Amino acid sequence: MTVFSMNSSMKFLMKSCVPSGCRVLLAGMLAAAAVSAMAQGVLVPPRQAAAPVNSLATAAANVGLKRCLPALQRLSSAAVQGAKANDVLLDWDRKRTNDSATFAMIGMEYANGGAAMSITAIPEADGACSVQAERISVAPFTCQSVAQQELVGYRQTQLLPNFAVYTDGKDPTSSVSLIDSPPGCLVIRRYVEFNWKDPSAAPLRR
Repeated sequence: MTVFSMNSSMKFLMKSCVPSGCRVLLAGMLAAAAVSAMAQGVLVPPRQAAAPVNSLATAAANVGLKRCLPALQRLSSAAVQGAKANDVLLDWDRKRTNDSATFAMIGMEYANGGAAMSITAIPEADGACSVQAERISVAPFTCQSVAQQELVGYRQTQLLPNFAVYTDGKDPTSSVSLIDSPPGCLVIRRYVEFNWKDPSAAPLRR
């Protein structure tokens, strides 16, 4: 299994643009450098004093989701960092809570606008989880200017005249999609990893 550092993928997922310019929003969401294996570059917002309550982590724990809870906590903590407020839509199979895929949509409110993040976690038979996270925001710039400021060195694949995907060979689990939506640009930062295991977890007991 290929293992990637969650810290680096979070940085990728948490870049965003604000009216005064594009900047990398790296808030200190994972204090321990020892935390490994998951989203390191696409999901972080502006550095602020304290993060709000993590609505997804709270809801998932309250309904008894355990199998992929560490993955949901890590990804959602990145999503809400720097937000004034957040709330969540959560779907899972009530008949088999701990064997069910989990689908979540987090809405984040920032001082200068908002964003959303979709998170999917699927438990695997060996105790691992396969995950996908997509951070969705609108930049008040053209997609060309976003690419020039944030995605230098990325490989561009033009899927449609108004839809381009950018990838970095050093981070094969992540991508950035830019969709022209005049006068702005729809930005979708995507992270995927198969068979992620919580490095701090004990062997699975059922």
